[in-house]
Amino acid sequence: MTVDRVRERALRRRWWMLAVLSVSLVIIGLDNTILNVALPTIQRELGSSASELQWIVDAYVLVFAGLLLSMGALGDRYGRKRALQAGLVIFGLSSVVAAFAETNAQLIAARAVMGVGGALIMPSTLSIIVDVFPREEQGKAIGVWTGMAALGIAIGPALGGWLLEHFWWGSVFMINVPVVLVALAGGLLLVPESRDPAGTAVDVTGAALSMVTLFLLVYAIIEAPARGWLDPFVVGAFGGSAAAGAAFVLWERRQRHPMLDLVLFRNPRFSVGVISITLAFFALFGTIFVNTQYLQFVHGYSALEAGLAITPVAGGMLIGAANSHRLVARFGTGKVVGFGMAVLAAAMASYVFWTATTPYAIIGVTFVVMAFGIANAMAPATEAVMGAVPVAKAGVGSAMNDTTRQVGGAFGVAILGSVVNAVYGARMTAPPGAPREVADLVTDSIGGAIAVAAQLGGPEGAALAAMARDAFLDAMDAAMVVAAAVGLVGAIVAWRFMPARAVAESRAVFAGAAIPRAVQGVAADPDGSQEA
Repeated sequence: MTVDRVRERALRRRWWMLAVLSVSLVIIGLDNTILNVALPTIQRELGSSASELQWIVDAYVLVFAGLLLSMGALGDRYGRKRALQAGLVIFGLSSVVAAFAETNAQLIAARAVMGVGGALIMPSTLSIIVDVFPREEQGKAIGVWTGMAALGIAIGPALGGWLLEHFWWGSVFMINVPVVLVALAGGLLLVPESRDPAGTAVDVTGAALSMVTLFLLVYAIIEAPARGWLDPFVVGAFGGSAAAGAAFVLWERRQRHPMLDLVLFRNPRFSVGVISITLAFFALFGTIFVNTQYLQFVHGYSALEAGLAITPVAGGMLIGAANSHRLVARFGTGKVVGFGMAVLAAAMASYVFWTATTPYAIIGVTFVVMAFGIANAMAPATEAVMGAVPVAKAGVGSAMNDTTRQVGGAFGVAILGSVVNAVYGARMTAPPGAPREVADLVTDSIGGAIAVAAQLGGPEGAALAAMARDAFLDAMDAAMVVAAAVGLVGAIVAWRFMPARAVAESRAVFAGAAIPRAVQGVAADPDGSQEA
């Protein structure tokens, strides 16, 4: 097939290709939230300890976040379609292993391997979009990409609850398999191959340093709420991450072909875009963490009902992400991102007016408004980040974008969770004469207090449950004020420092066409074959 035919075919099929990439992306977001609903069942079936339960969740997060930059670089070097297809295969096979795991160790290992697959999939999807779509359509395409990423996150709890009502706990992993098969088949037919035409060698040392930096950082964030932010182990992990990060910066500055060109951070569209994405995901993950407890323990929803109650987040994200490019065209990136962060901050601040009897209509509308704000911040910020990166390094740029999402989300859960725990513990008192272990359970979390209240029963149990709900509402108010303040800072930074539009294209443009770049003088056929 000639180069012109490849270009024409890619142009004609680009929106179908976006659908395939979106399907590939949904399972990443889905896996982040669907597992949480299944944890109590898994604990019962496998006899998981609290530590094992934590590692079932965190093994995926640690590997995923730690490998993103390295896997993005591998995609640039060896082919983004290959990275995507390999990631889907790894993710699908490890999902099957996880679904039929008989021990906690097997499940933890499978989750870690799923993290490898996810780290291959996510950067590949965005880098392929940037490579294929023309500059004038990228905002719209990235808006769809952003909305689909959030869709998986939002529908995860509801889907997980439904699966557990009808099937065994492994079904929350098996649901990935048909999605993977569809994405694989669609990818083989529609997704073109592309890579860095320079074919520079992978920066192995830089990749290793980035993995150590991110692994230690995310691990410290995960451990901090349980151990304490000033615990020597946590402080040591943060210190080790900072040292590895400093070594990474020094190494990359000396390389002729660095894995991550640090000059990119001098471009405010890149640096402010990264900050905005981090803060938006801080709010999204932290708020979902708080909301699930509020809905279940304060309003008394079941896990499935709570999951369904959160689904309006998906609607708000899809509406905001799909239309943000129109606002950017009229007002510029900085104002739209600042507007989105301001809307987000206002929605989170409104939580202080919520009570145990707040109607769901108010809750649902707040979810939609909050998600609309997040989408109007994330989609334009993502487009700004990717627009600042040369197409040849789109995989690394996408990985940087994805890494900030993971780190921001981890910080959101850890920091807002710590605020909730601190305020709740200070407001809560155990029943007089309660044994030490019961008192610890009551003051540790609202879930523990509600369980003890149910065992007590009668007026004493009702009073304890009411006290726990009031204490949690105070804790939620404090956490959401922190989240709103973070969102407001993000709004100010974006409004003040994010340029409205790119001053000049910093990446190569291929003869004015929106098609896959020639790979080292060879045209890449969308079906994977190559001709001179």
